[in-house]
Amino acid sequence: MAIDPAAVGRAGEPRTRSWTSTDALLYAVGVGAGLGEPTSELAFTTENSDGVAQQVLPTFAVLLSQAPPPSFGTFDPALLVHAEQAVILHRPVPVEGTVTATARVAGVYDKGSGALVVTESEAVLADGSLLATNRSAVFIRGAGGFGGDRGPRDDWAAPDRAPDRSVRYETRPEQALLYRLSGDRNPLHSDPSFAARAGFGKPILHGLCTYGVTGRALLQEVAGGDPARLTGMYGRFSATVVPGQALTVEIWHGTGDEALYRTRTDDGTVVIDRGRATIGSA
Repeated sequence: MAIDPAAVGRAGEPRTRSWTSTDALLYAVGVGAGLGEPTSELAFTTENSDGVAQQVLPTFAVLLSQAPPPSFGTFDPALLVHAEQAVILHRPVPVEGTVTATARVAGVYDKGSGALVVTESEAVLADGSLLATNRSAVFIRGAGGFGGDRGPRDDWAAPDRAPDRSVRYETRPEQALLYRLSGDRNPLHSDPSFAARAGFGKPILHGLCTYGVTGRALLQEVAGGDPARLTGMYGRFSATVVPGQALTVEIWHGTGDEALYRTRTDDGTVVIDRGRATIGSA
């Protein structure tokens, strides 16, 4: 198993993806919209409710802006986990459309116990306008120790006070089976034998599903439910979630247009840490 530090700057093949109203609705339900109260998020879960125009959850842009990464080494895919995720939205996600994205390797870092590989991509709409910028990092266990840079430090710290907002969302035991229909068919989230190879007792929830649930909380609690106002979101995946576990998102108002957050399970385990969200004006 070897990671190639020289992969930095390498680009993959462009990917063009089209989506429909139905795809946006399926994504919303996949990250729990409407769970427990089916009429609470109709703008994201229906297209024909009286007086309610369909809108798209901002975190759907993460899926739209993904593209196949170039080769950055050889490793057992069961040892790869999603480590960090950031998205910048340059405009609200349309209900339907077509984007083209190309991923490039932005960083390869030696964390000792593993390697952290960062990729970036931009999703460009068919009219040439920029929809979103995507930055994702994966951690490959056992692939560190090659003598590379450890990477930049993050000075994030939770404020020394109770969260300004806190909201708890349930997930379904079958949440991963629903979320995977939006495109992420990694068997880690559905196949018990593959999950066992990765060291888990059962399939775990997609990190990006947890990210999407968290995005719903940020949208409602600090962006007034307006997708145009949630313009950026970053988080570090710090622990796994089992489908069916509830998630509590703790939010602190920051300076300027920034809010800080973290997401935890009911036993206090933080599953998304060092969270930052950028909130635009109304």
